[in-house]
Amino acid sequence: MSESGGRASLTALSERLPQSRGEWERRLERLVRENRFTISVFFPLNGIVLLLASAEGILPAPLAFNGLLILLGTIVMRSPLVVGVLSITDRRAALGVGALTLYAYAIEFVGIQTGLPYGEFFYGVDLGPVVAGVPLGLPVFFIPLVMNSYLLCLLLLGDRADRTATRLLAVIAAVLTMDLVLDPGAVALGFWVYPNGGAFYDVPLSNYAGWVLSATVAVVALDWGYDRTALRRRLDDCEFLLDDLVSFVILWGGINAWFGNWIPVVLAALFGLGLVRTDRFDVPTRGLPWIQSQESTSKRRG
Repeated sequence: MSESGGRASLTALSERLPQSRGEWERRLERLVRENRFTISVFFPLNGIVLLLASAEGILPAPLAFNGLLILLGTIVMRSPLVVGVLSITDRRAALGVGALTLYAYAIEFVGIQTGLPYGEFFYGVDLGPVVAGVPLGLPVFFIPLVMNSYLLCLLLLGDRADRTATRLLAVIAAVLTMDLVLDPGAVALGFWVYPNGGAFYDVPLSNYAGWVLSATVAVVALDWGYDRTALRRRLDDCEFLLDDLVSFVILWGGINAWFGNWIPVVLAALFGLGLVRTDRFDVPTRGLPWIQSQESTSKRRG
């Protein structure tokens, strides 16, 4: 290719790329909207198969518990939430998320080194790149859990969410309940290990005491950073904003069911009921041609 041809190709490519933040947001929203089923249903189902196959020794290296695949899959499932809140993430919200990110790294580092506040534990599976023993992708694993809980509670509480104490306590309780689902499944897979075991599916109660602390810090940071009115408007405007929570229910509900962790399965189902009640567990079919074809046929017959 000639130099002039190369410059022309680069110019054409730059012209096709979004030229502003608003254009990027609309492009990303369209991408998520057109692939909702793949992101929120196929990816967690695929994750169940790959993770269980890894845990049972069926999947060979380097695919078994591949850290980069785990991180990539998590990022994809988080994308509806990230893209959904992008348009209302101003400087104050970004500052709150940034401070929470630093806290997440710091408390995890302290936890690994001292056993406080979660109890003595170590990572048993590669979760992607690590810095000072802490997975670099930690904020991707942690912060969305809090935001999903916050958004779901806003929907379920309605006007009661205007009362600060009610709102914060409800979200903290929801985050803690999420960990009651997440940790037993993660420990069963070997993601992390508590060498002294624990009372709740090999998870020590100290872990949940630590989560009360971290959940409180996280909820206060997000409550300070994000405007609730903007979040409520966004919940009304963006049908996929809680799709990441759909993925959570499918993935961790399924993994816990495989290992017979029935209390976490019931708790995951309760989150599913919350999504159904708020009309957020509508299995998205966009992007599935055979379903669209059947829907079109039904409409024509009607």
